Amino acid sequence: MELFPELEKRYTKDQYTAREAQRMAEFIAFGPIVFQASRLLVKYGILELLREHREGLTRIEVTEATGLSEYTVKCLLEAGLCIGTVLVDTETDRYMISKVGWFLLTDEATKVNMDFNNDVNYEGFFHLDESFREHRPAGLKCLGDWDTIYEGLSTLPEPARTSWFAFDHFYSNNSFEEALKVIFDRPVRNLLDVGGNTGKWALQCVGHDPDVEVTILDLPQQIGLMKEETAGKPGEERIHGCGGNLLDPATKFPSDKEYDVIWMSQFLDCFSEDEILGILTRAAEVLRPGARLCIMELLWNRQRFEPAAFCLTMTSLYFTAMANGNSKMYYSEDLTRLIEKAGMKVDRIIDGIGQGHNILICVKED
Repeated sequence: MELFPELEKRYTKDQYTAREAQRMAEFIAFGPIVFQASRLLVKYGILELLREHREGLTRIEVTEATGLSEYTVKCLLEAGLCIGTVLVDTETDRYMISKVGWFLLTDEATKVNMDFNNDVNYEGFFHLDESFREHRPAGLKCLGDWDTIYEGLSTLPEPARTSWFAFDHFYSNNSFEEALKVIFDRPVRNLLDVGGNTGKWALQCVGHDPDVEVTILDLPQQIGLMKEETAGKPGEERIHGCGGNLLDPATKFPSDKEYDVIWMSQFLDCFSEDEILGILTRAAEVLRPGARLCIMELLWNRQRFEPAAFCLTMTSLYFTAMANGNSKMYYSEDLTRLIEKAGMKVDRIIDGIGQGHNILICVKED
């Protein structure tokens, strides 16, 4: 197995003493309670209050400042001590925010992840076992009546809809600037954006290059949403829509233009390996000599920092329980194998894009 150095260091040797391992096991056992208590420490403003007072606050001072009951404050502060988000000075009985609490409160990725897990995943994950056994997203019924979450994105109930798109856009948007430099390192006249969603990447492209024409290939309902999101924005006249369901083997890639780049961003992780192979095979059919298929994904084994790999492997289970029941955040060699089987080859992989994205530059086999 290929692992980047920090991951290999952590995943190949035991990290804990026996007592630390026992505590971690208990931490897992109480995981749902840990999550909800931590969420409320943020929601109720307790961690923010402690951050503002470096000298710390007594329990009574926290109670008075927040307007919460003494019981609520006592329970959450004691939970925070055990979780590791709060510290206490035993001589003054003043509570302070810890490093973990500071990240929980201020780290943008952590906030996005917490909202996503609470609003989209939490209730549905009770059905993870069922999802694995039946090979379908059994937890999705907690949000709506669809076969996959993608069919319901435009009508997800709030706050799930806001949190889903915030999660999706956070990880992709922070990579756009660097990705543009990779894609437009040579002239690009026509770009096919597969799974272009609301058109954020397309808008970036037409804003970056005044000559490029972008065609978005996505589900018909998503094309409608994209047109709403791009309406009135600079370059909208160079963004075109093509509706189609790529899970239908009969759906072909558009061949009305000679595309210089076929772009897939956080798209293939939405499908099983068999489905990916079918999509890539059809992409290869329209990939002309000299053109590139550029795949931007978050490859869990090629992350520089271990917390990123942790987030990605946990996100794989979101696909199991909530999204489609059969996809994941992929190991790099699995994608490479499928690309080669579809009649292409990986020319190079560019790591460390934005929040940890990887771009696979693929070309047609000679």
